[in-house]
Amino acid sequence: MSGDGDNGGIGPADDGARDIGGAHDEGTHDEGVQGDGVQGGAAKAGGDGARGAQTGPDAVVGADTGTAARLQKLFEGHRLTPTQRRIAHCMVRRAADAPFLSSVELAELAGVSQPSVTRFAVALGFDGYPALRRHLREVAPTDKPGDTGSYNEYQQAVQAEIDNLRQLAAAFADPSPLIEAGRLLAASRPLPVLGLRAATAQAAGFSYFARKVHPDVRLLDEGGTMLTDRIDAAVRAGASALLCFALPRHPREVIDALDYARTAGLTVVTVADSAFAPVAHHTDLLLPAPVGTGLAFDTACAPMLLGRVLLEAMCDALPDAQARLEEFDAGAAARGLFVE
Repeated sequence: MSGDGDNGGIGPADDGARDIGGAHDEGTHDEGVQGDGVQGGAAKAGGDGARGAQTGPDAVVGADTGTAARLQKLFEGHRLTPTQRRIAHCMVRRAADAPFLSSVELAELAGVSQPSVTRFAVALGFDGYPALRRHLREVAPTDKPGDTGSYNEYQQAVQAEIDNLRQLAAAFADPSPLIEAGRLLAASRPLPVLGLRAATAQAAGFSYFARKVHPDVRLLDEGGTMLTDRIDAAVRAGASALLCFALPRHPREVIDALDYARTAGLTVVTVADSAFAPVAHHTDLLLPAPVGTGLAFDTACAPMLLGRVLLEAMCDALPDAQARLEEFDAGAAARGLFVE
């Protein structure tokens, strides 16, 4: 499809969070509180989306997509506590390093206690953390990607995003969750789209394009007491689903808003950075897309691309999407809206 030079040709929620390329979360939720009362060294201060920049020989070049997929598979089907999901989330985000981290290092990165890491390994069926780490080393690929030792930190960040996109592409091998999400979003009139703090840009970008094909898209990009009022207004107007973009650092009010939306009868579709993100237990259909963490602030190429893919799936479910785009193009040409 065409329109604004930025549209493309386009195409039942489970109990609990269903996801592509990730685990089904059945446990209780983690609202970002440090597990076991221990604040780990990896718990960053600073703004939302802020991470400590990694430099030097131990810098993470990017998650090994094969290892990340194996970790996701390993965690599937296990009923994990909030603290254990925090550890799982950390391991997926640091997939390339996971087989080589000590229990103390993993505890610090996840912001939990060292005994929690041991209990996590036991919950997965291992005798202890050393057995889990041996298993990860045995199944980790022996062939490494091209030599990145000479890459500077900016090149490393780009390589990390390339790896994240590869991981996202692998998750698309089963397109059924995307198709289902597209159907849910297309059928909701109006369609509220939620994104706060670091996720505001993703939600705004999706809403901008979605308005070209969907008759009523409502961007929810401000928190506070008005947020529930706007959800109520969407429900009264006939909304049946809500799309949420949830990226680290995860605001507590996003979790509260998702709980409120579900209580109000909305089906929640969420794009999050991991199947183990704090929002996982508060959504009906979870679509994970990893973020890069090698720079001072997170990079979110994969969530942005997933948003565009969702637009494609939504357009497939909207029979008049092509006509709407053609109507927009005709109006834009008549007004001389764009420079050719």
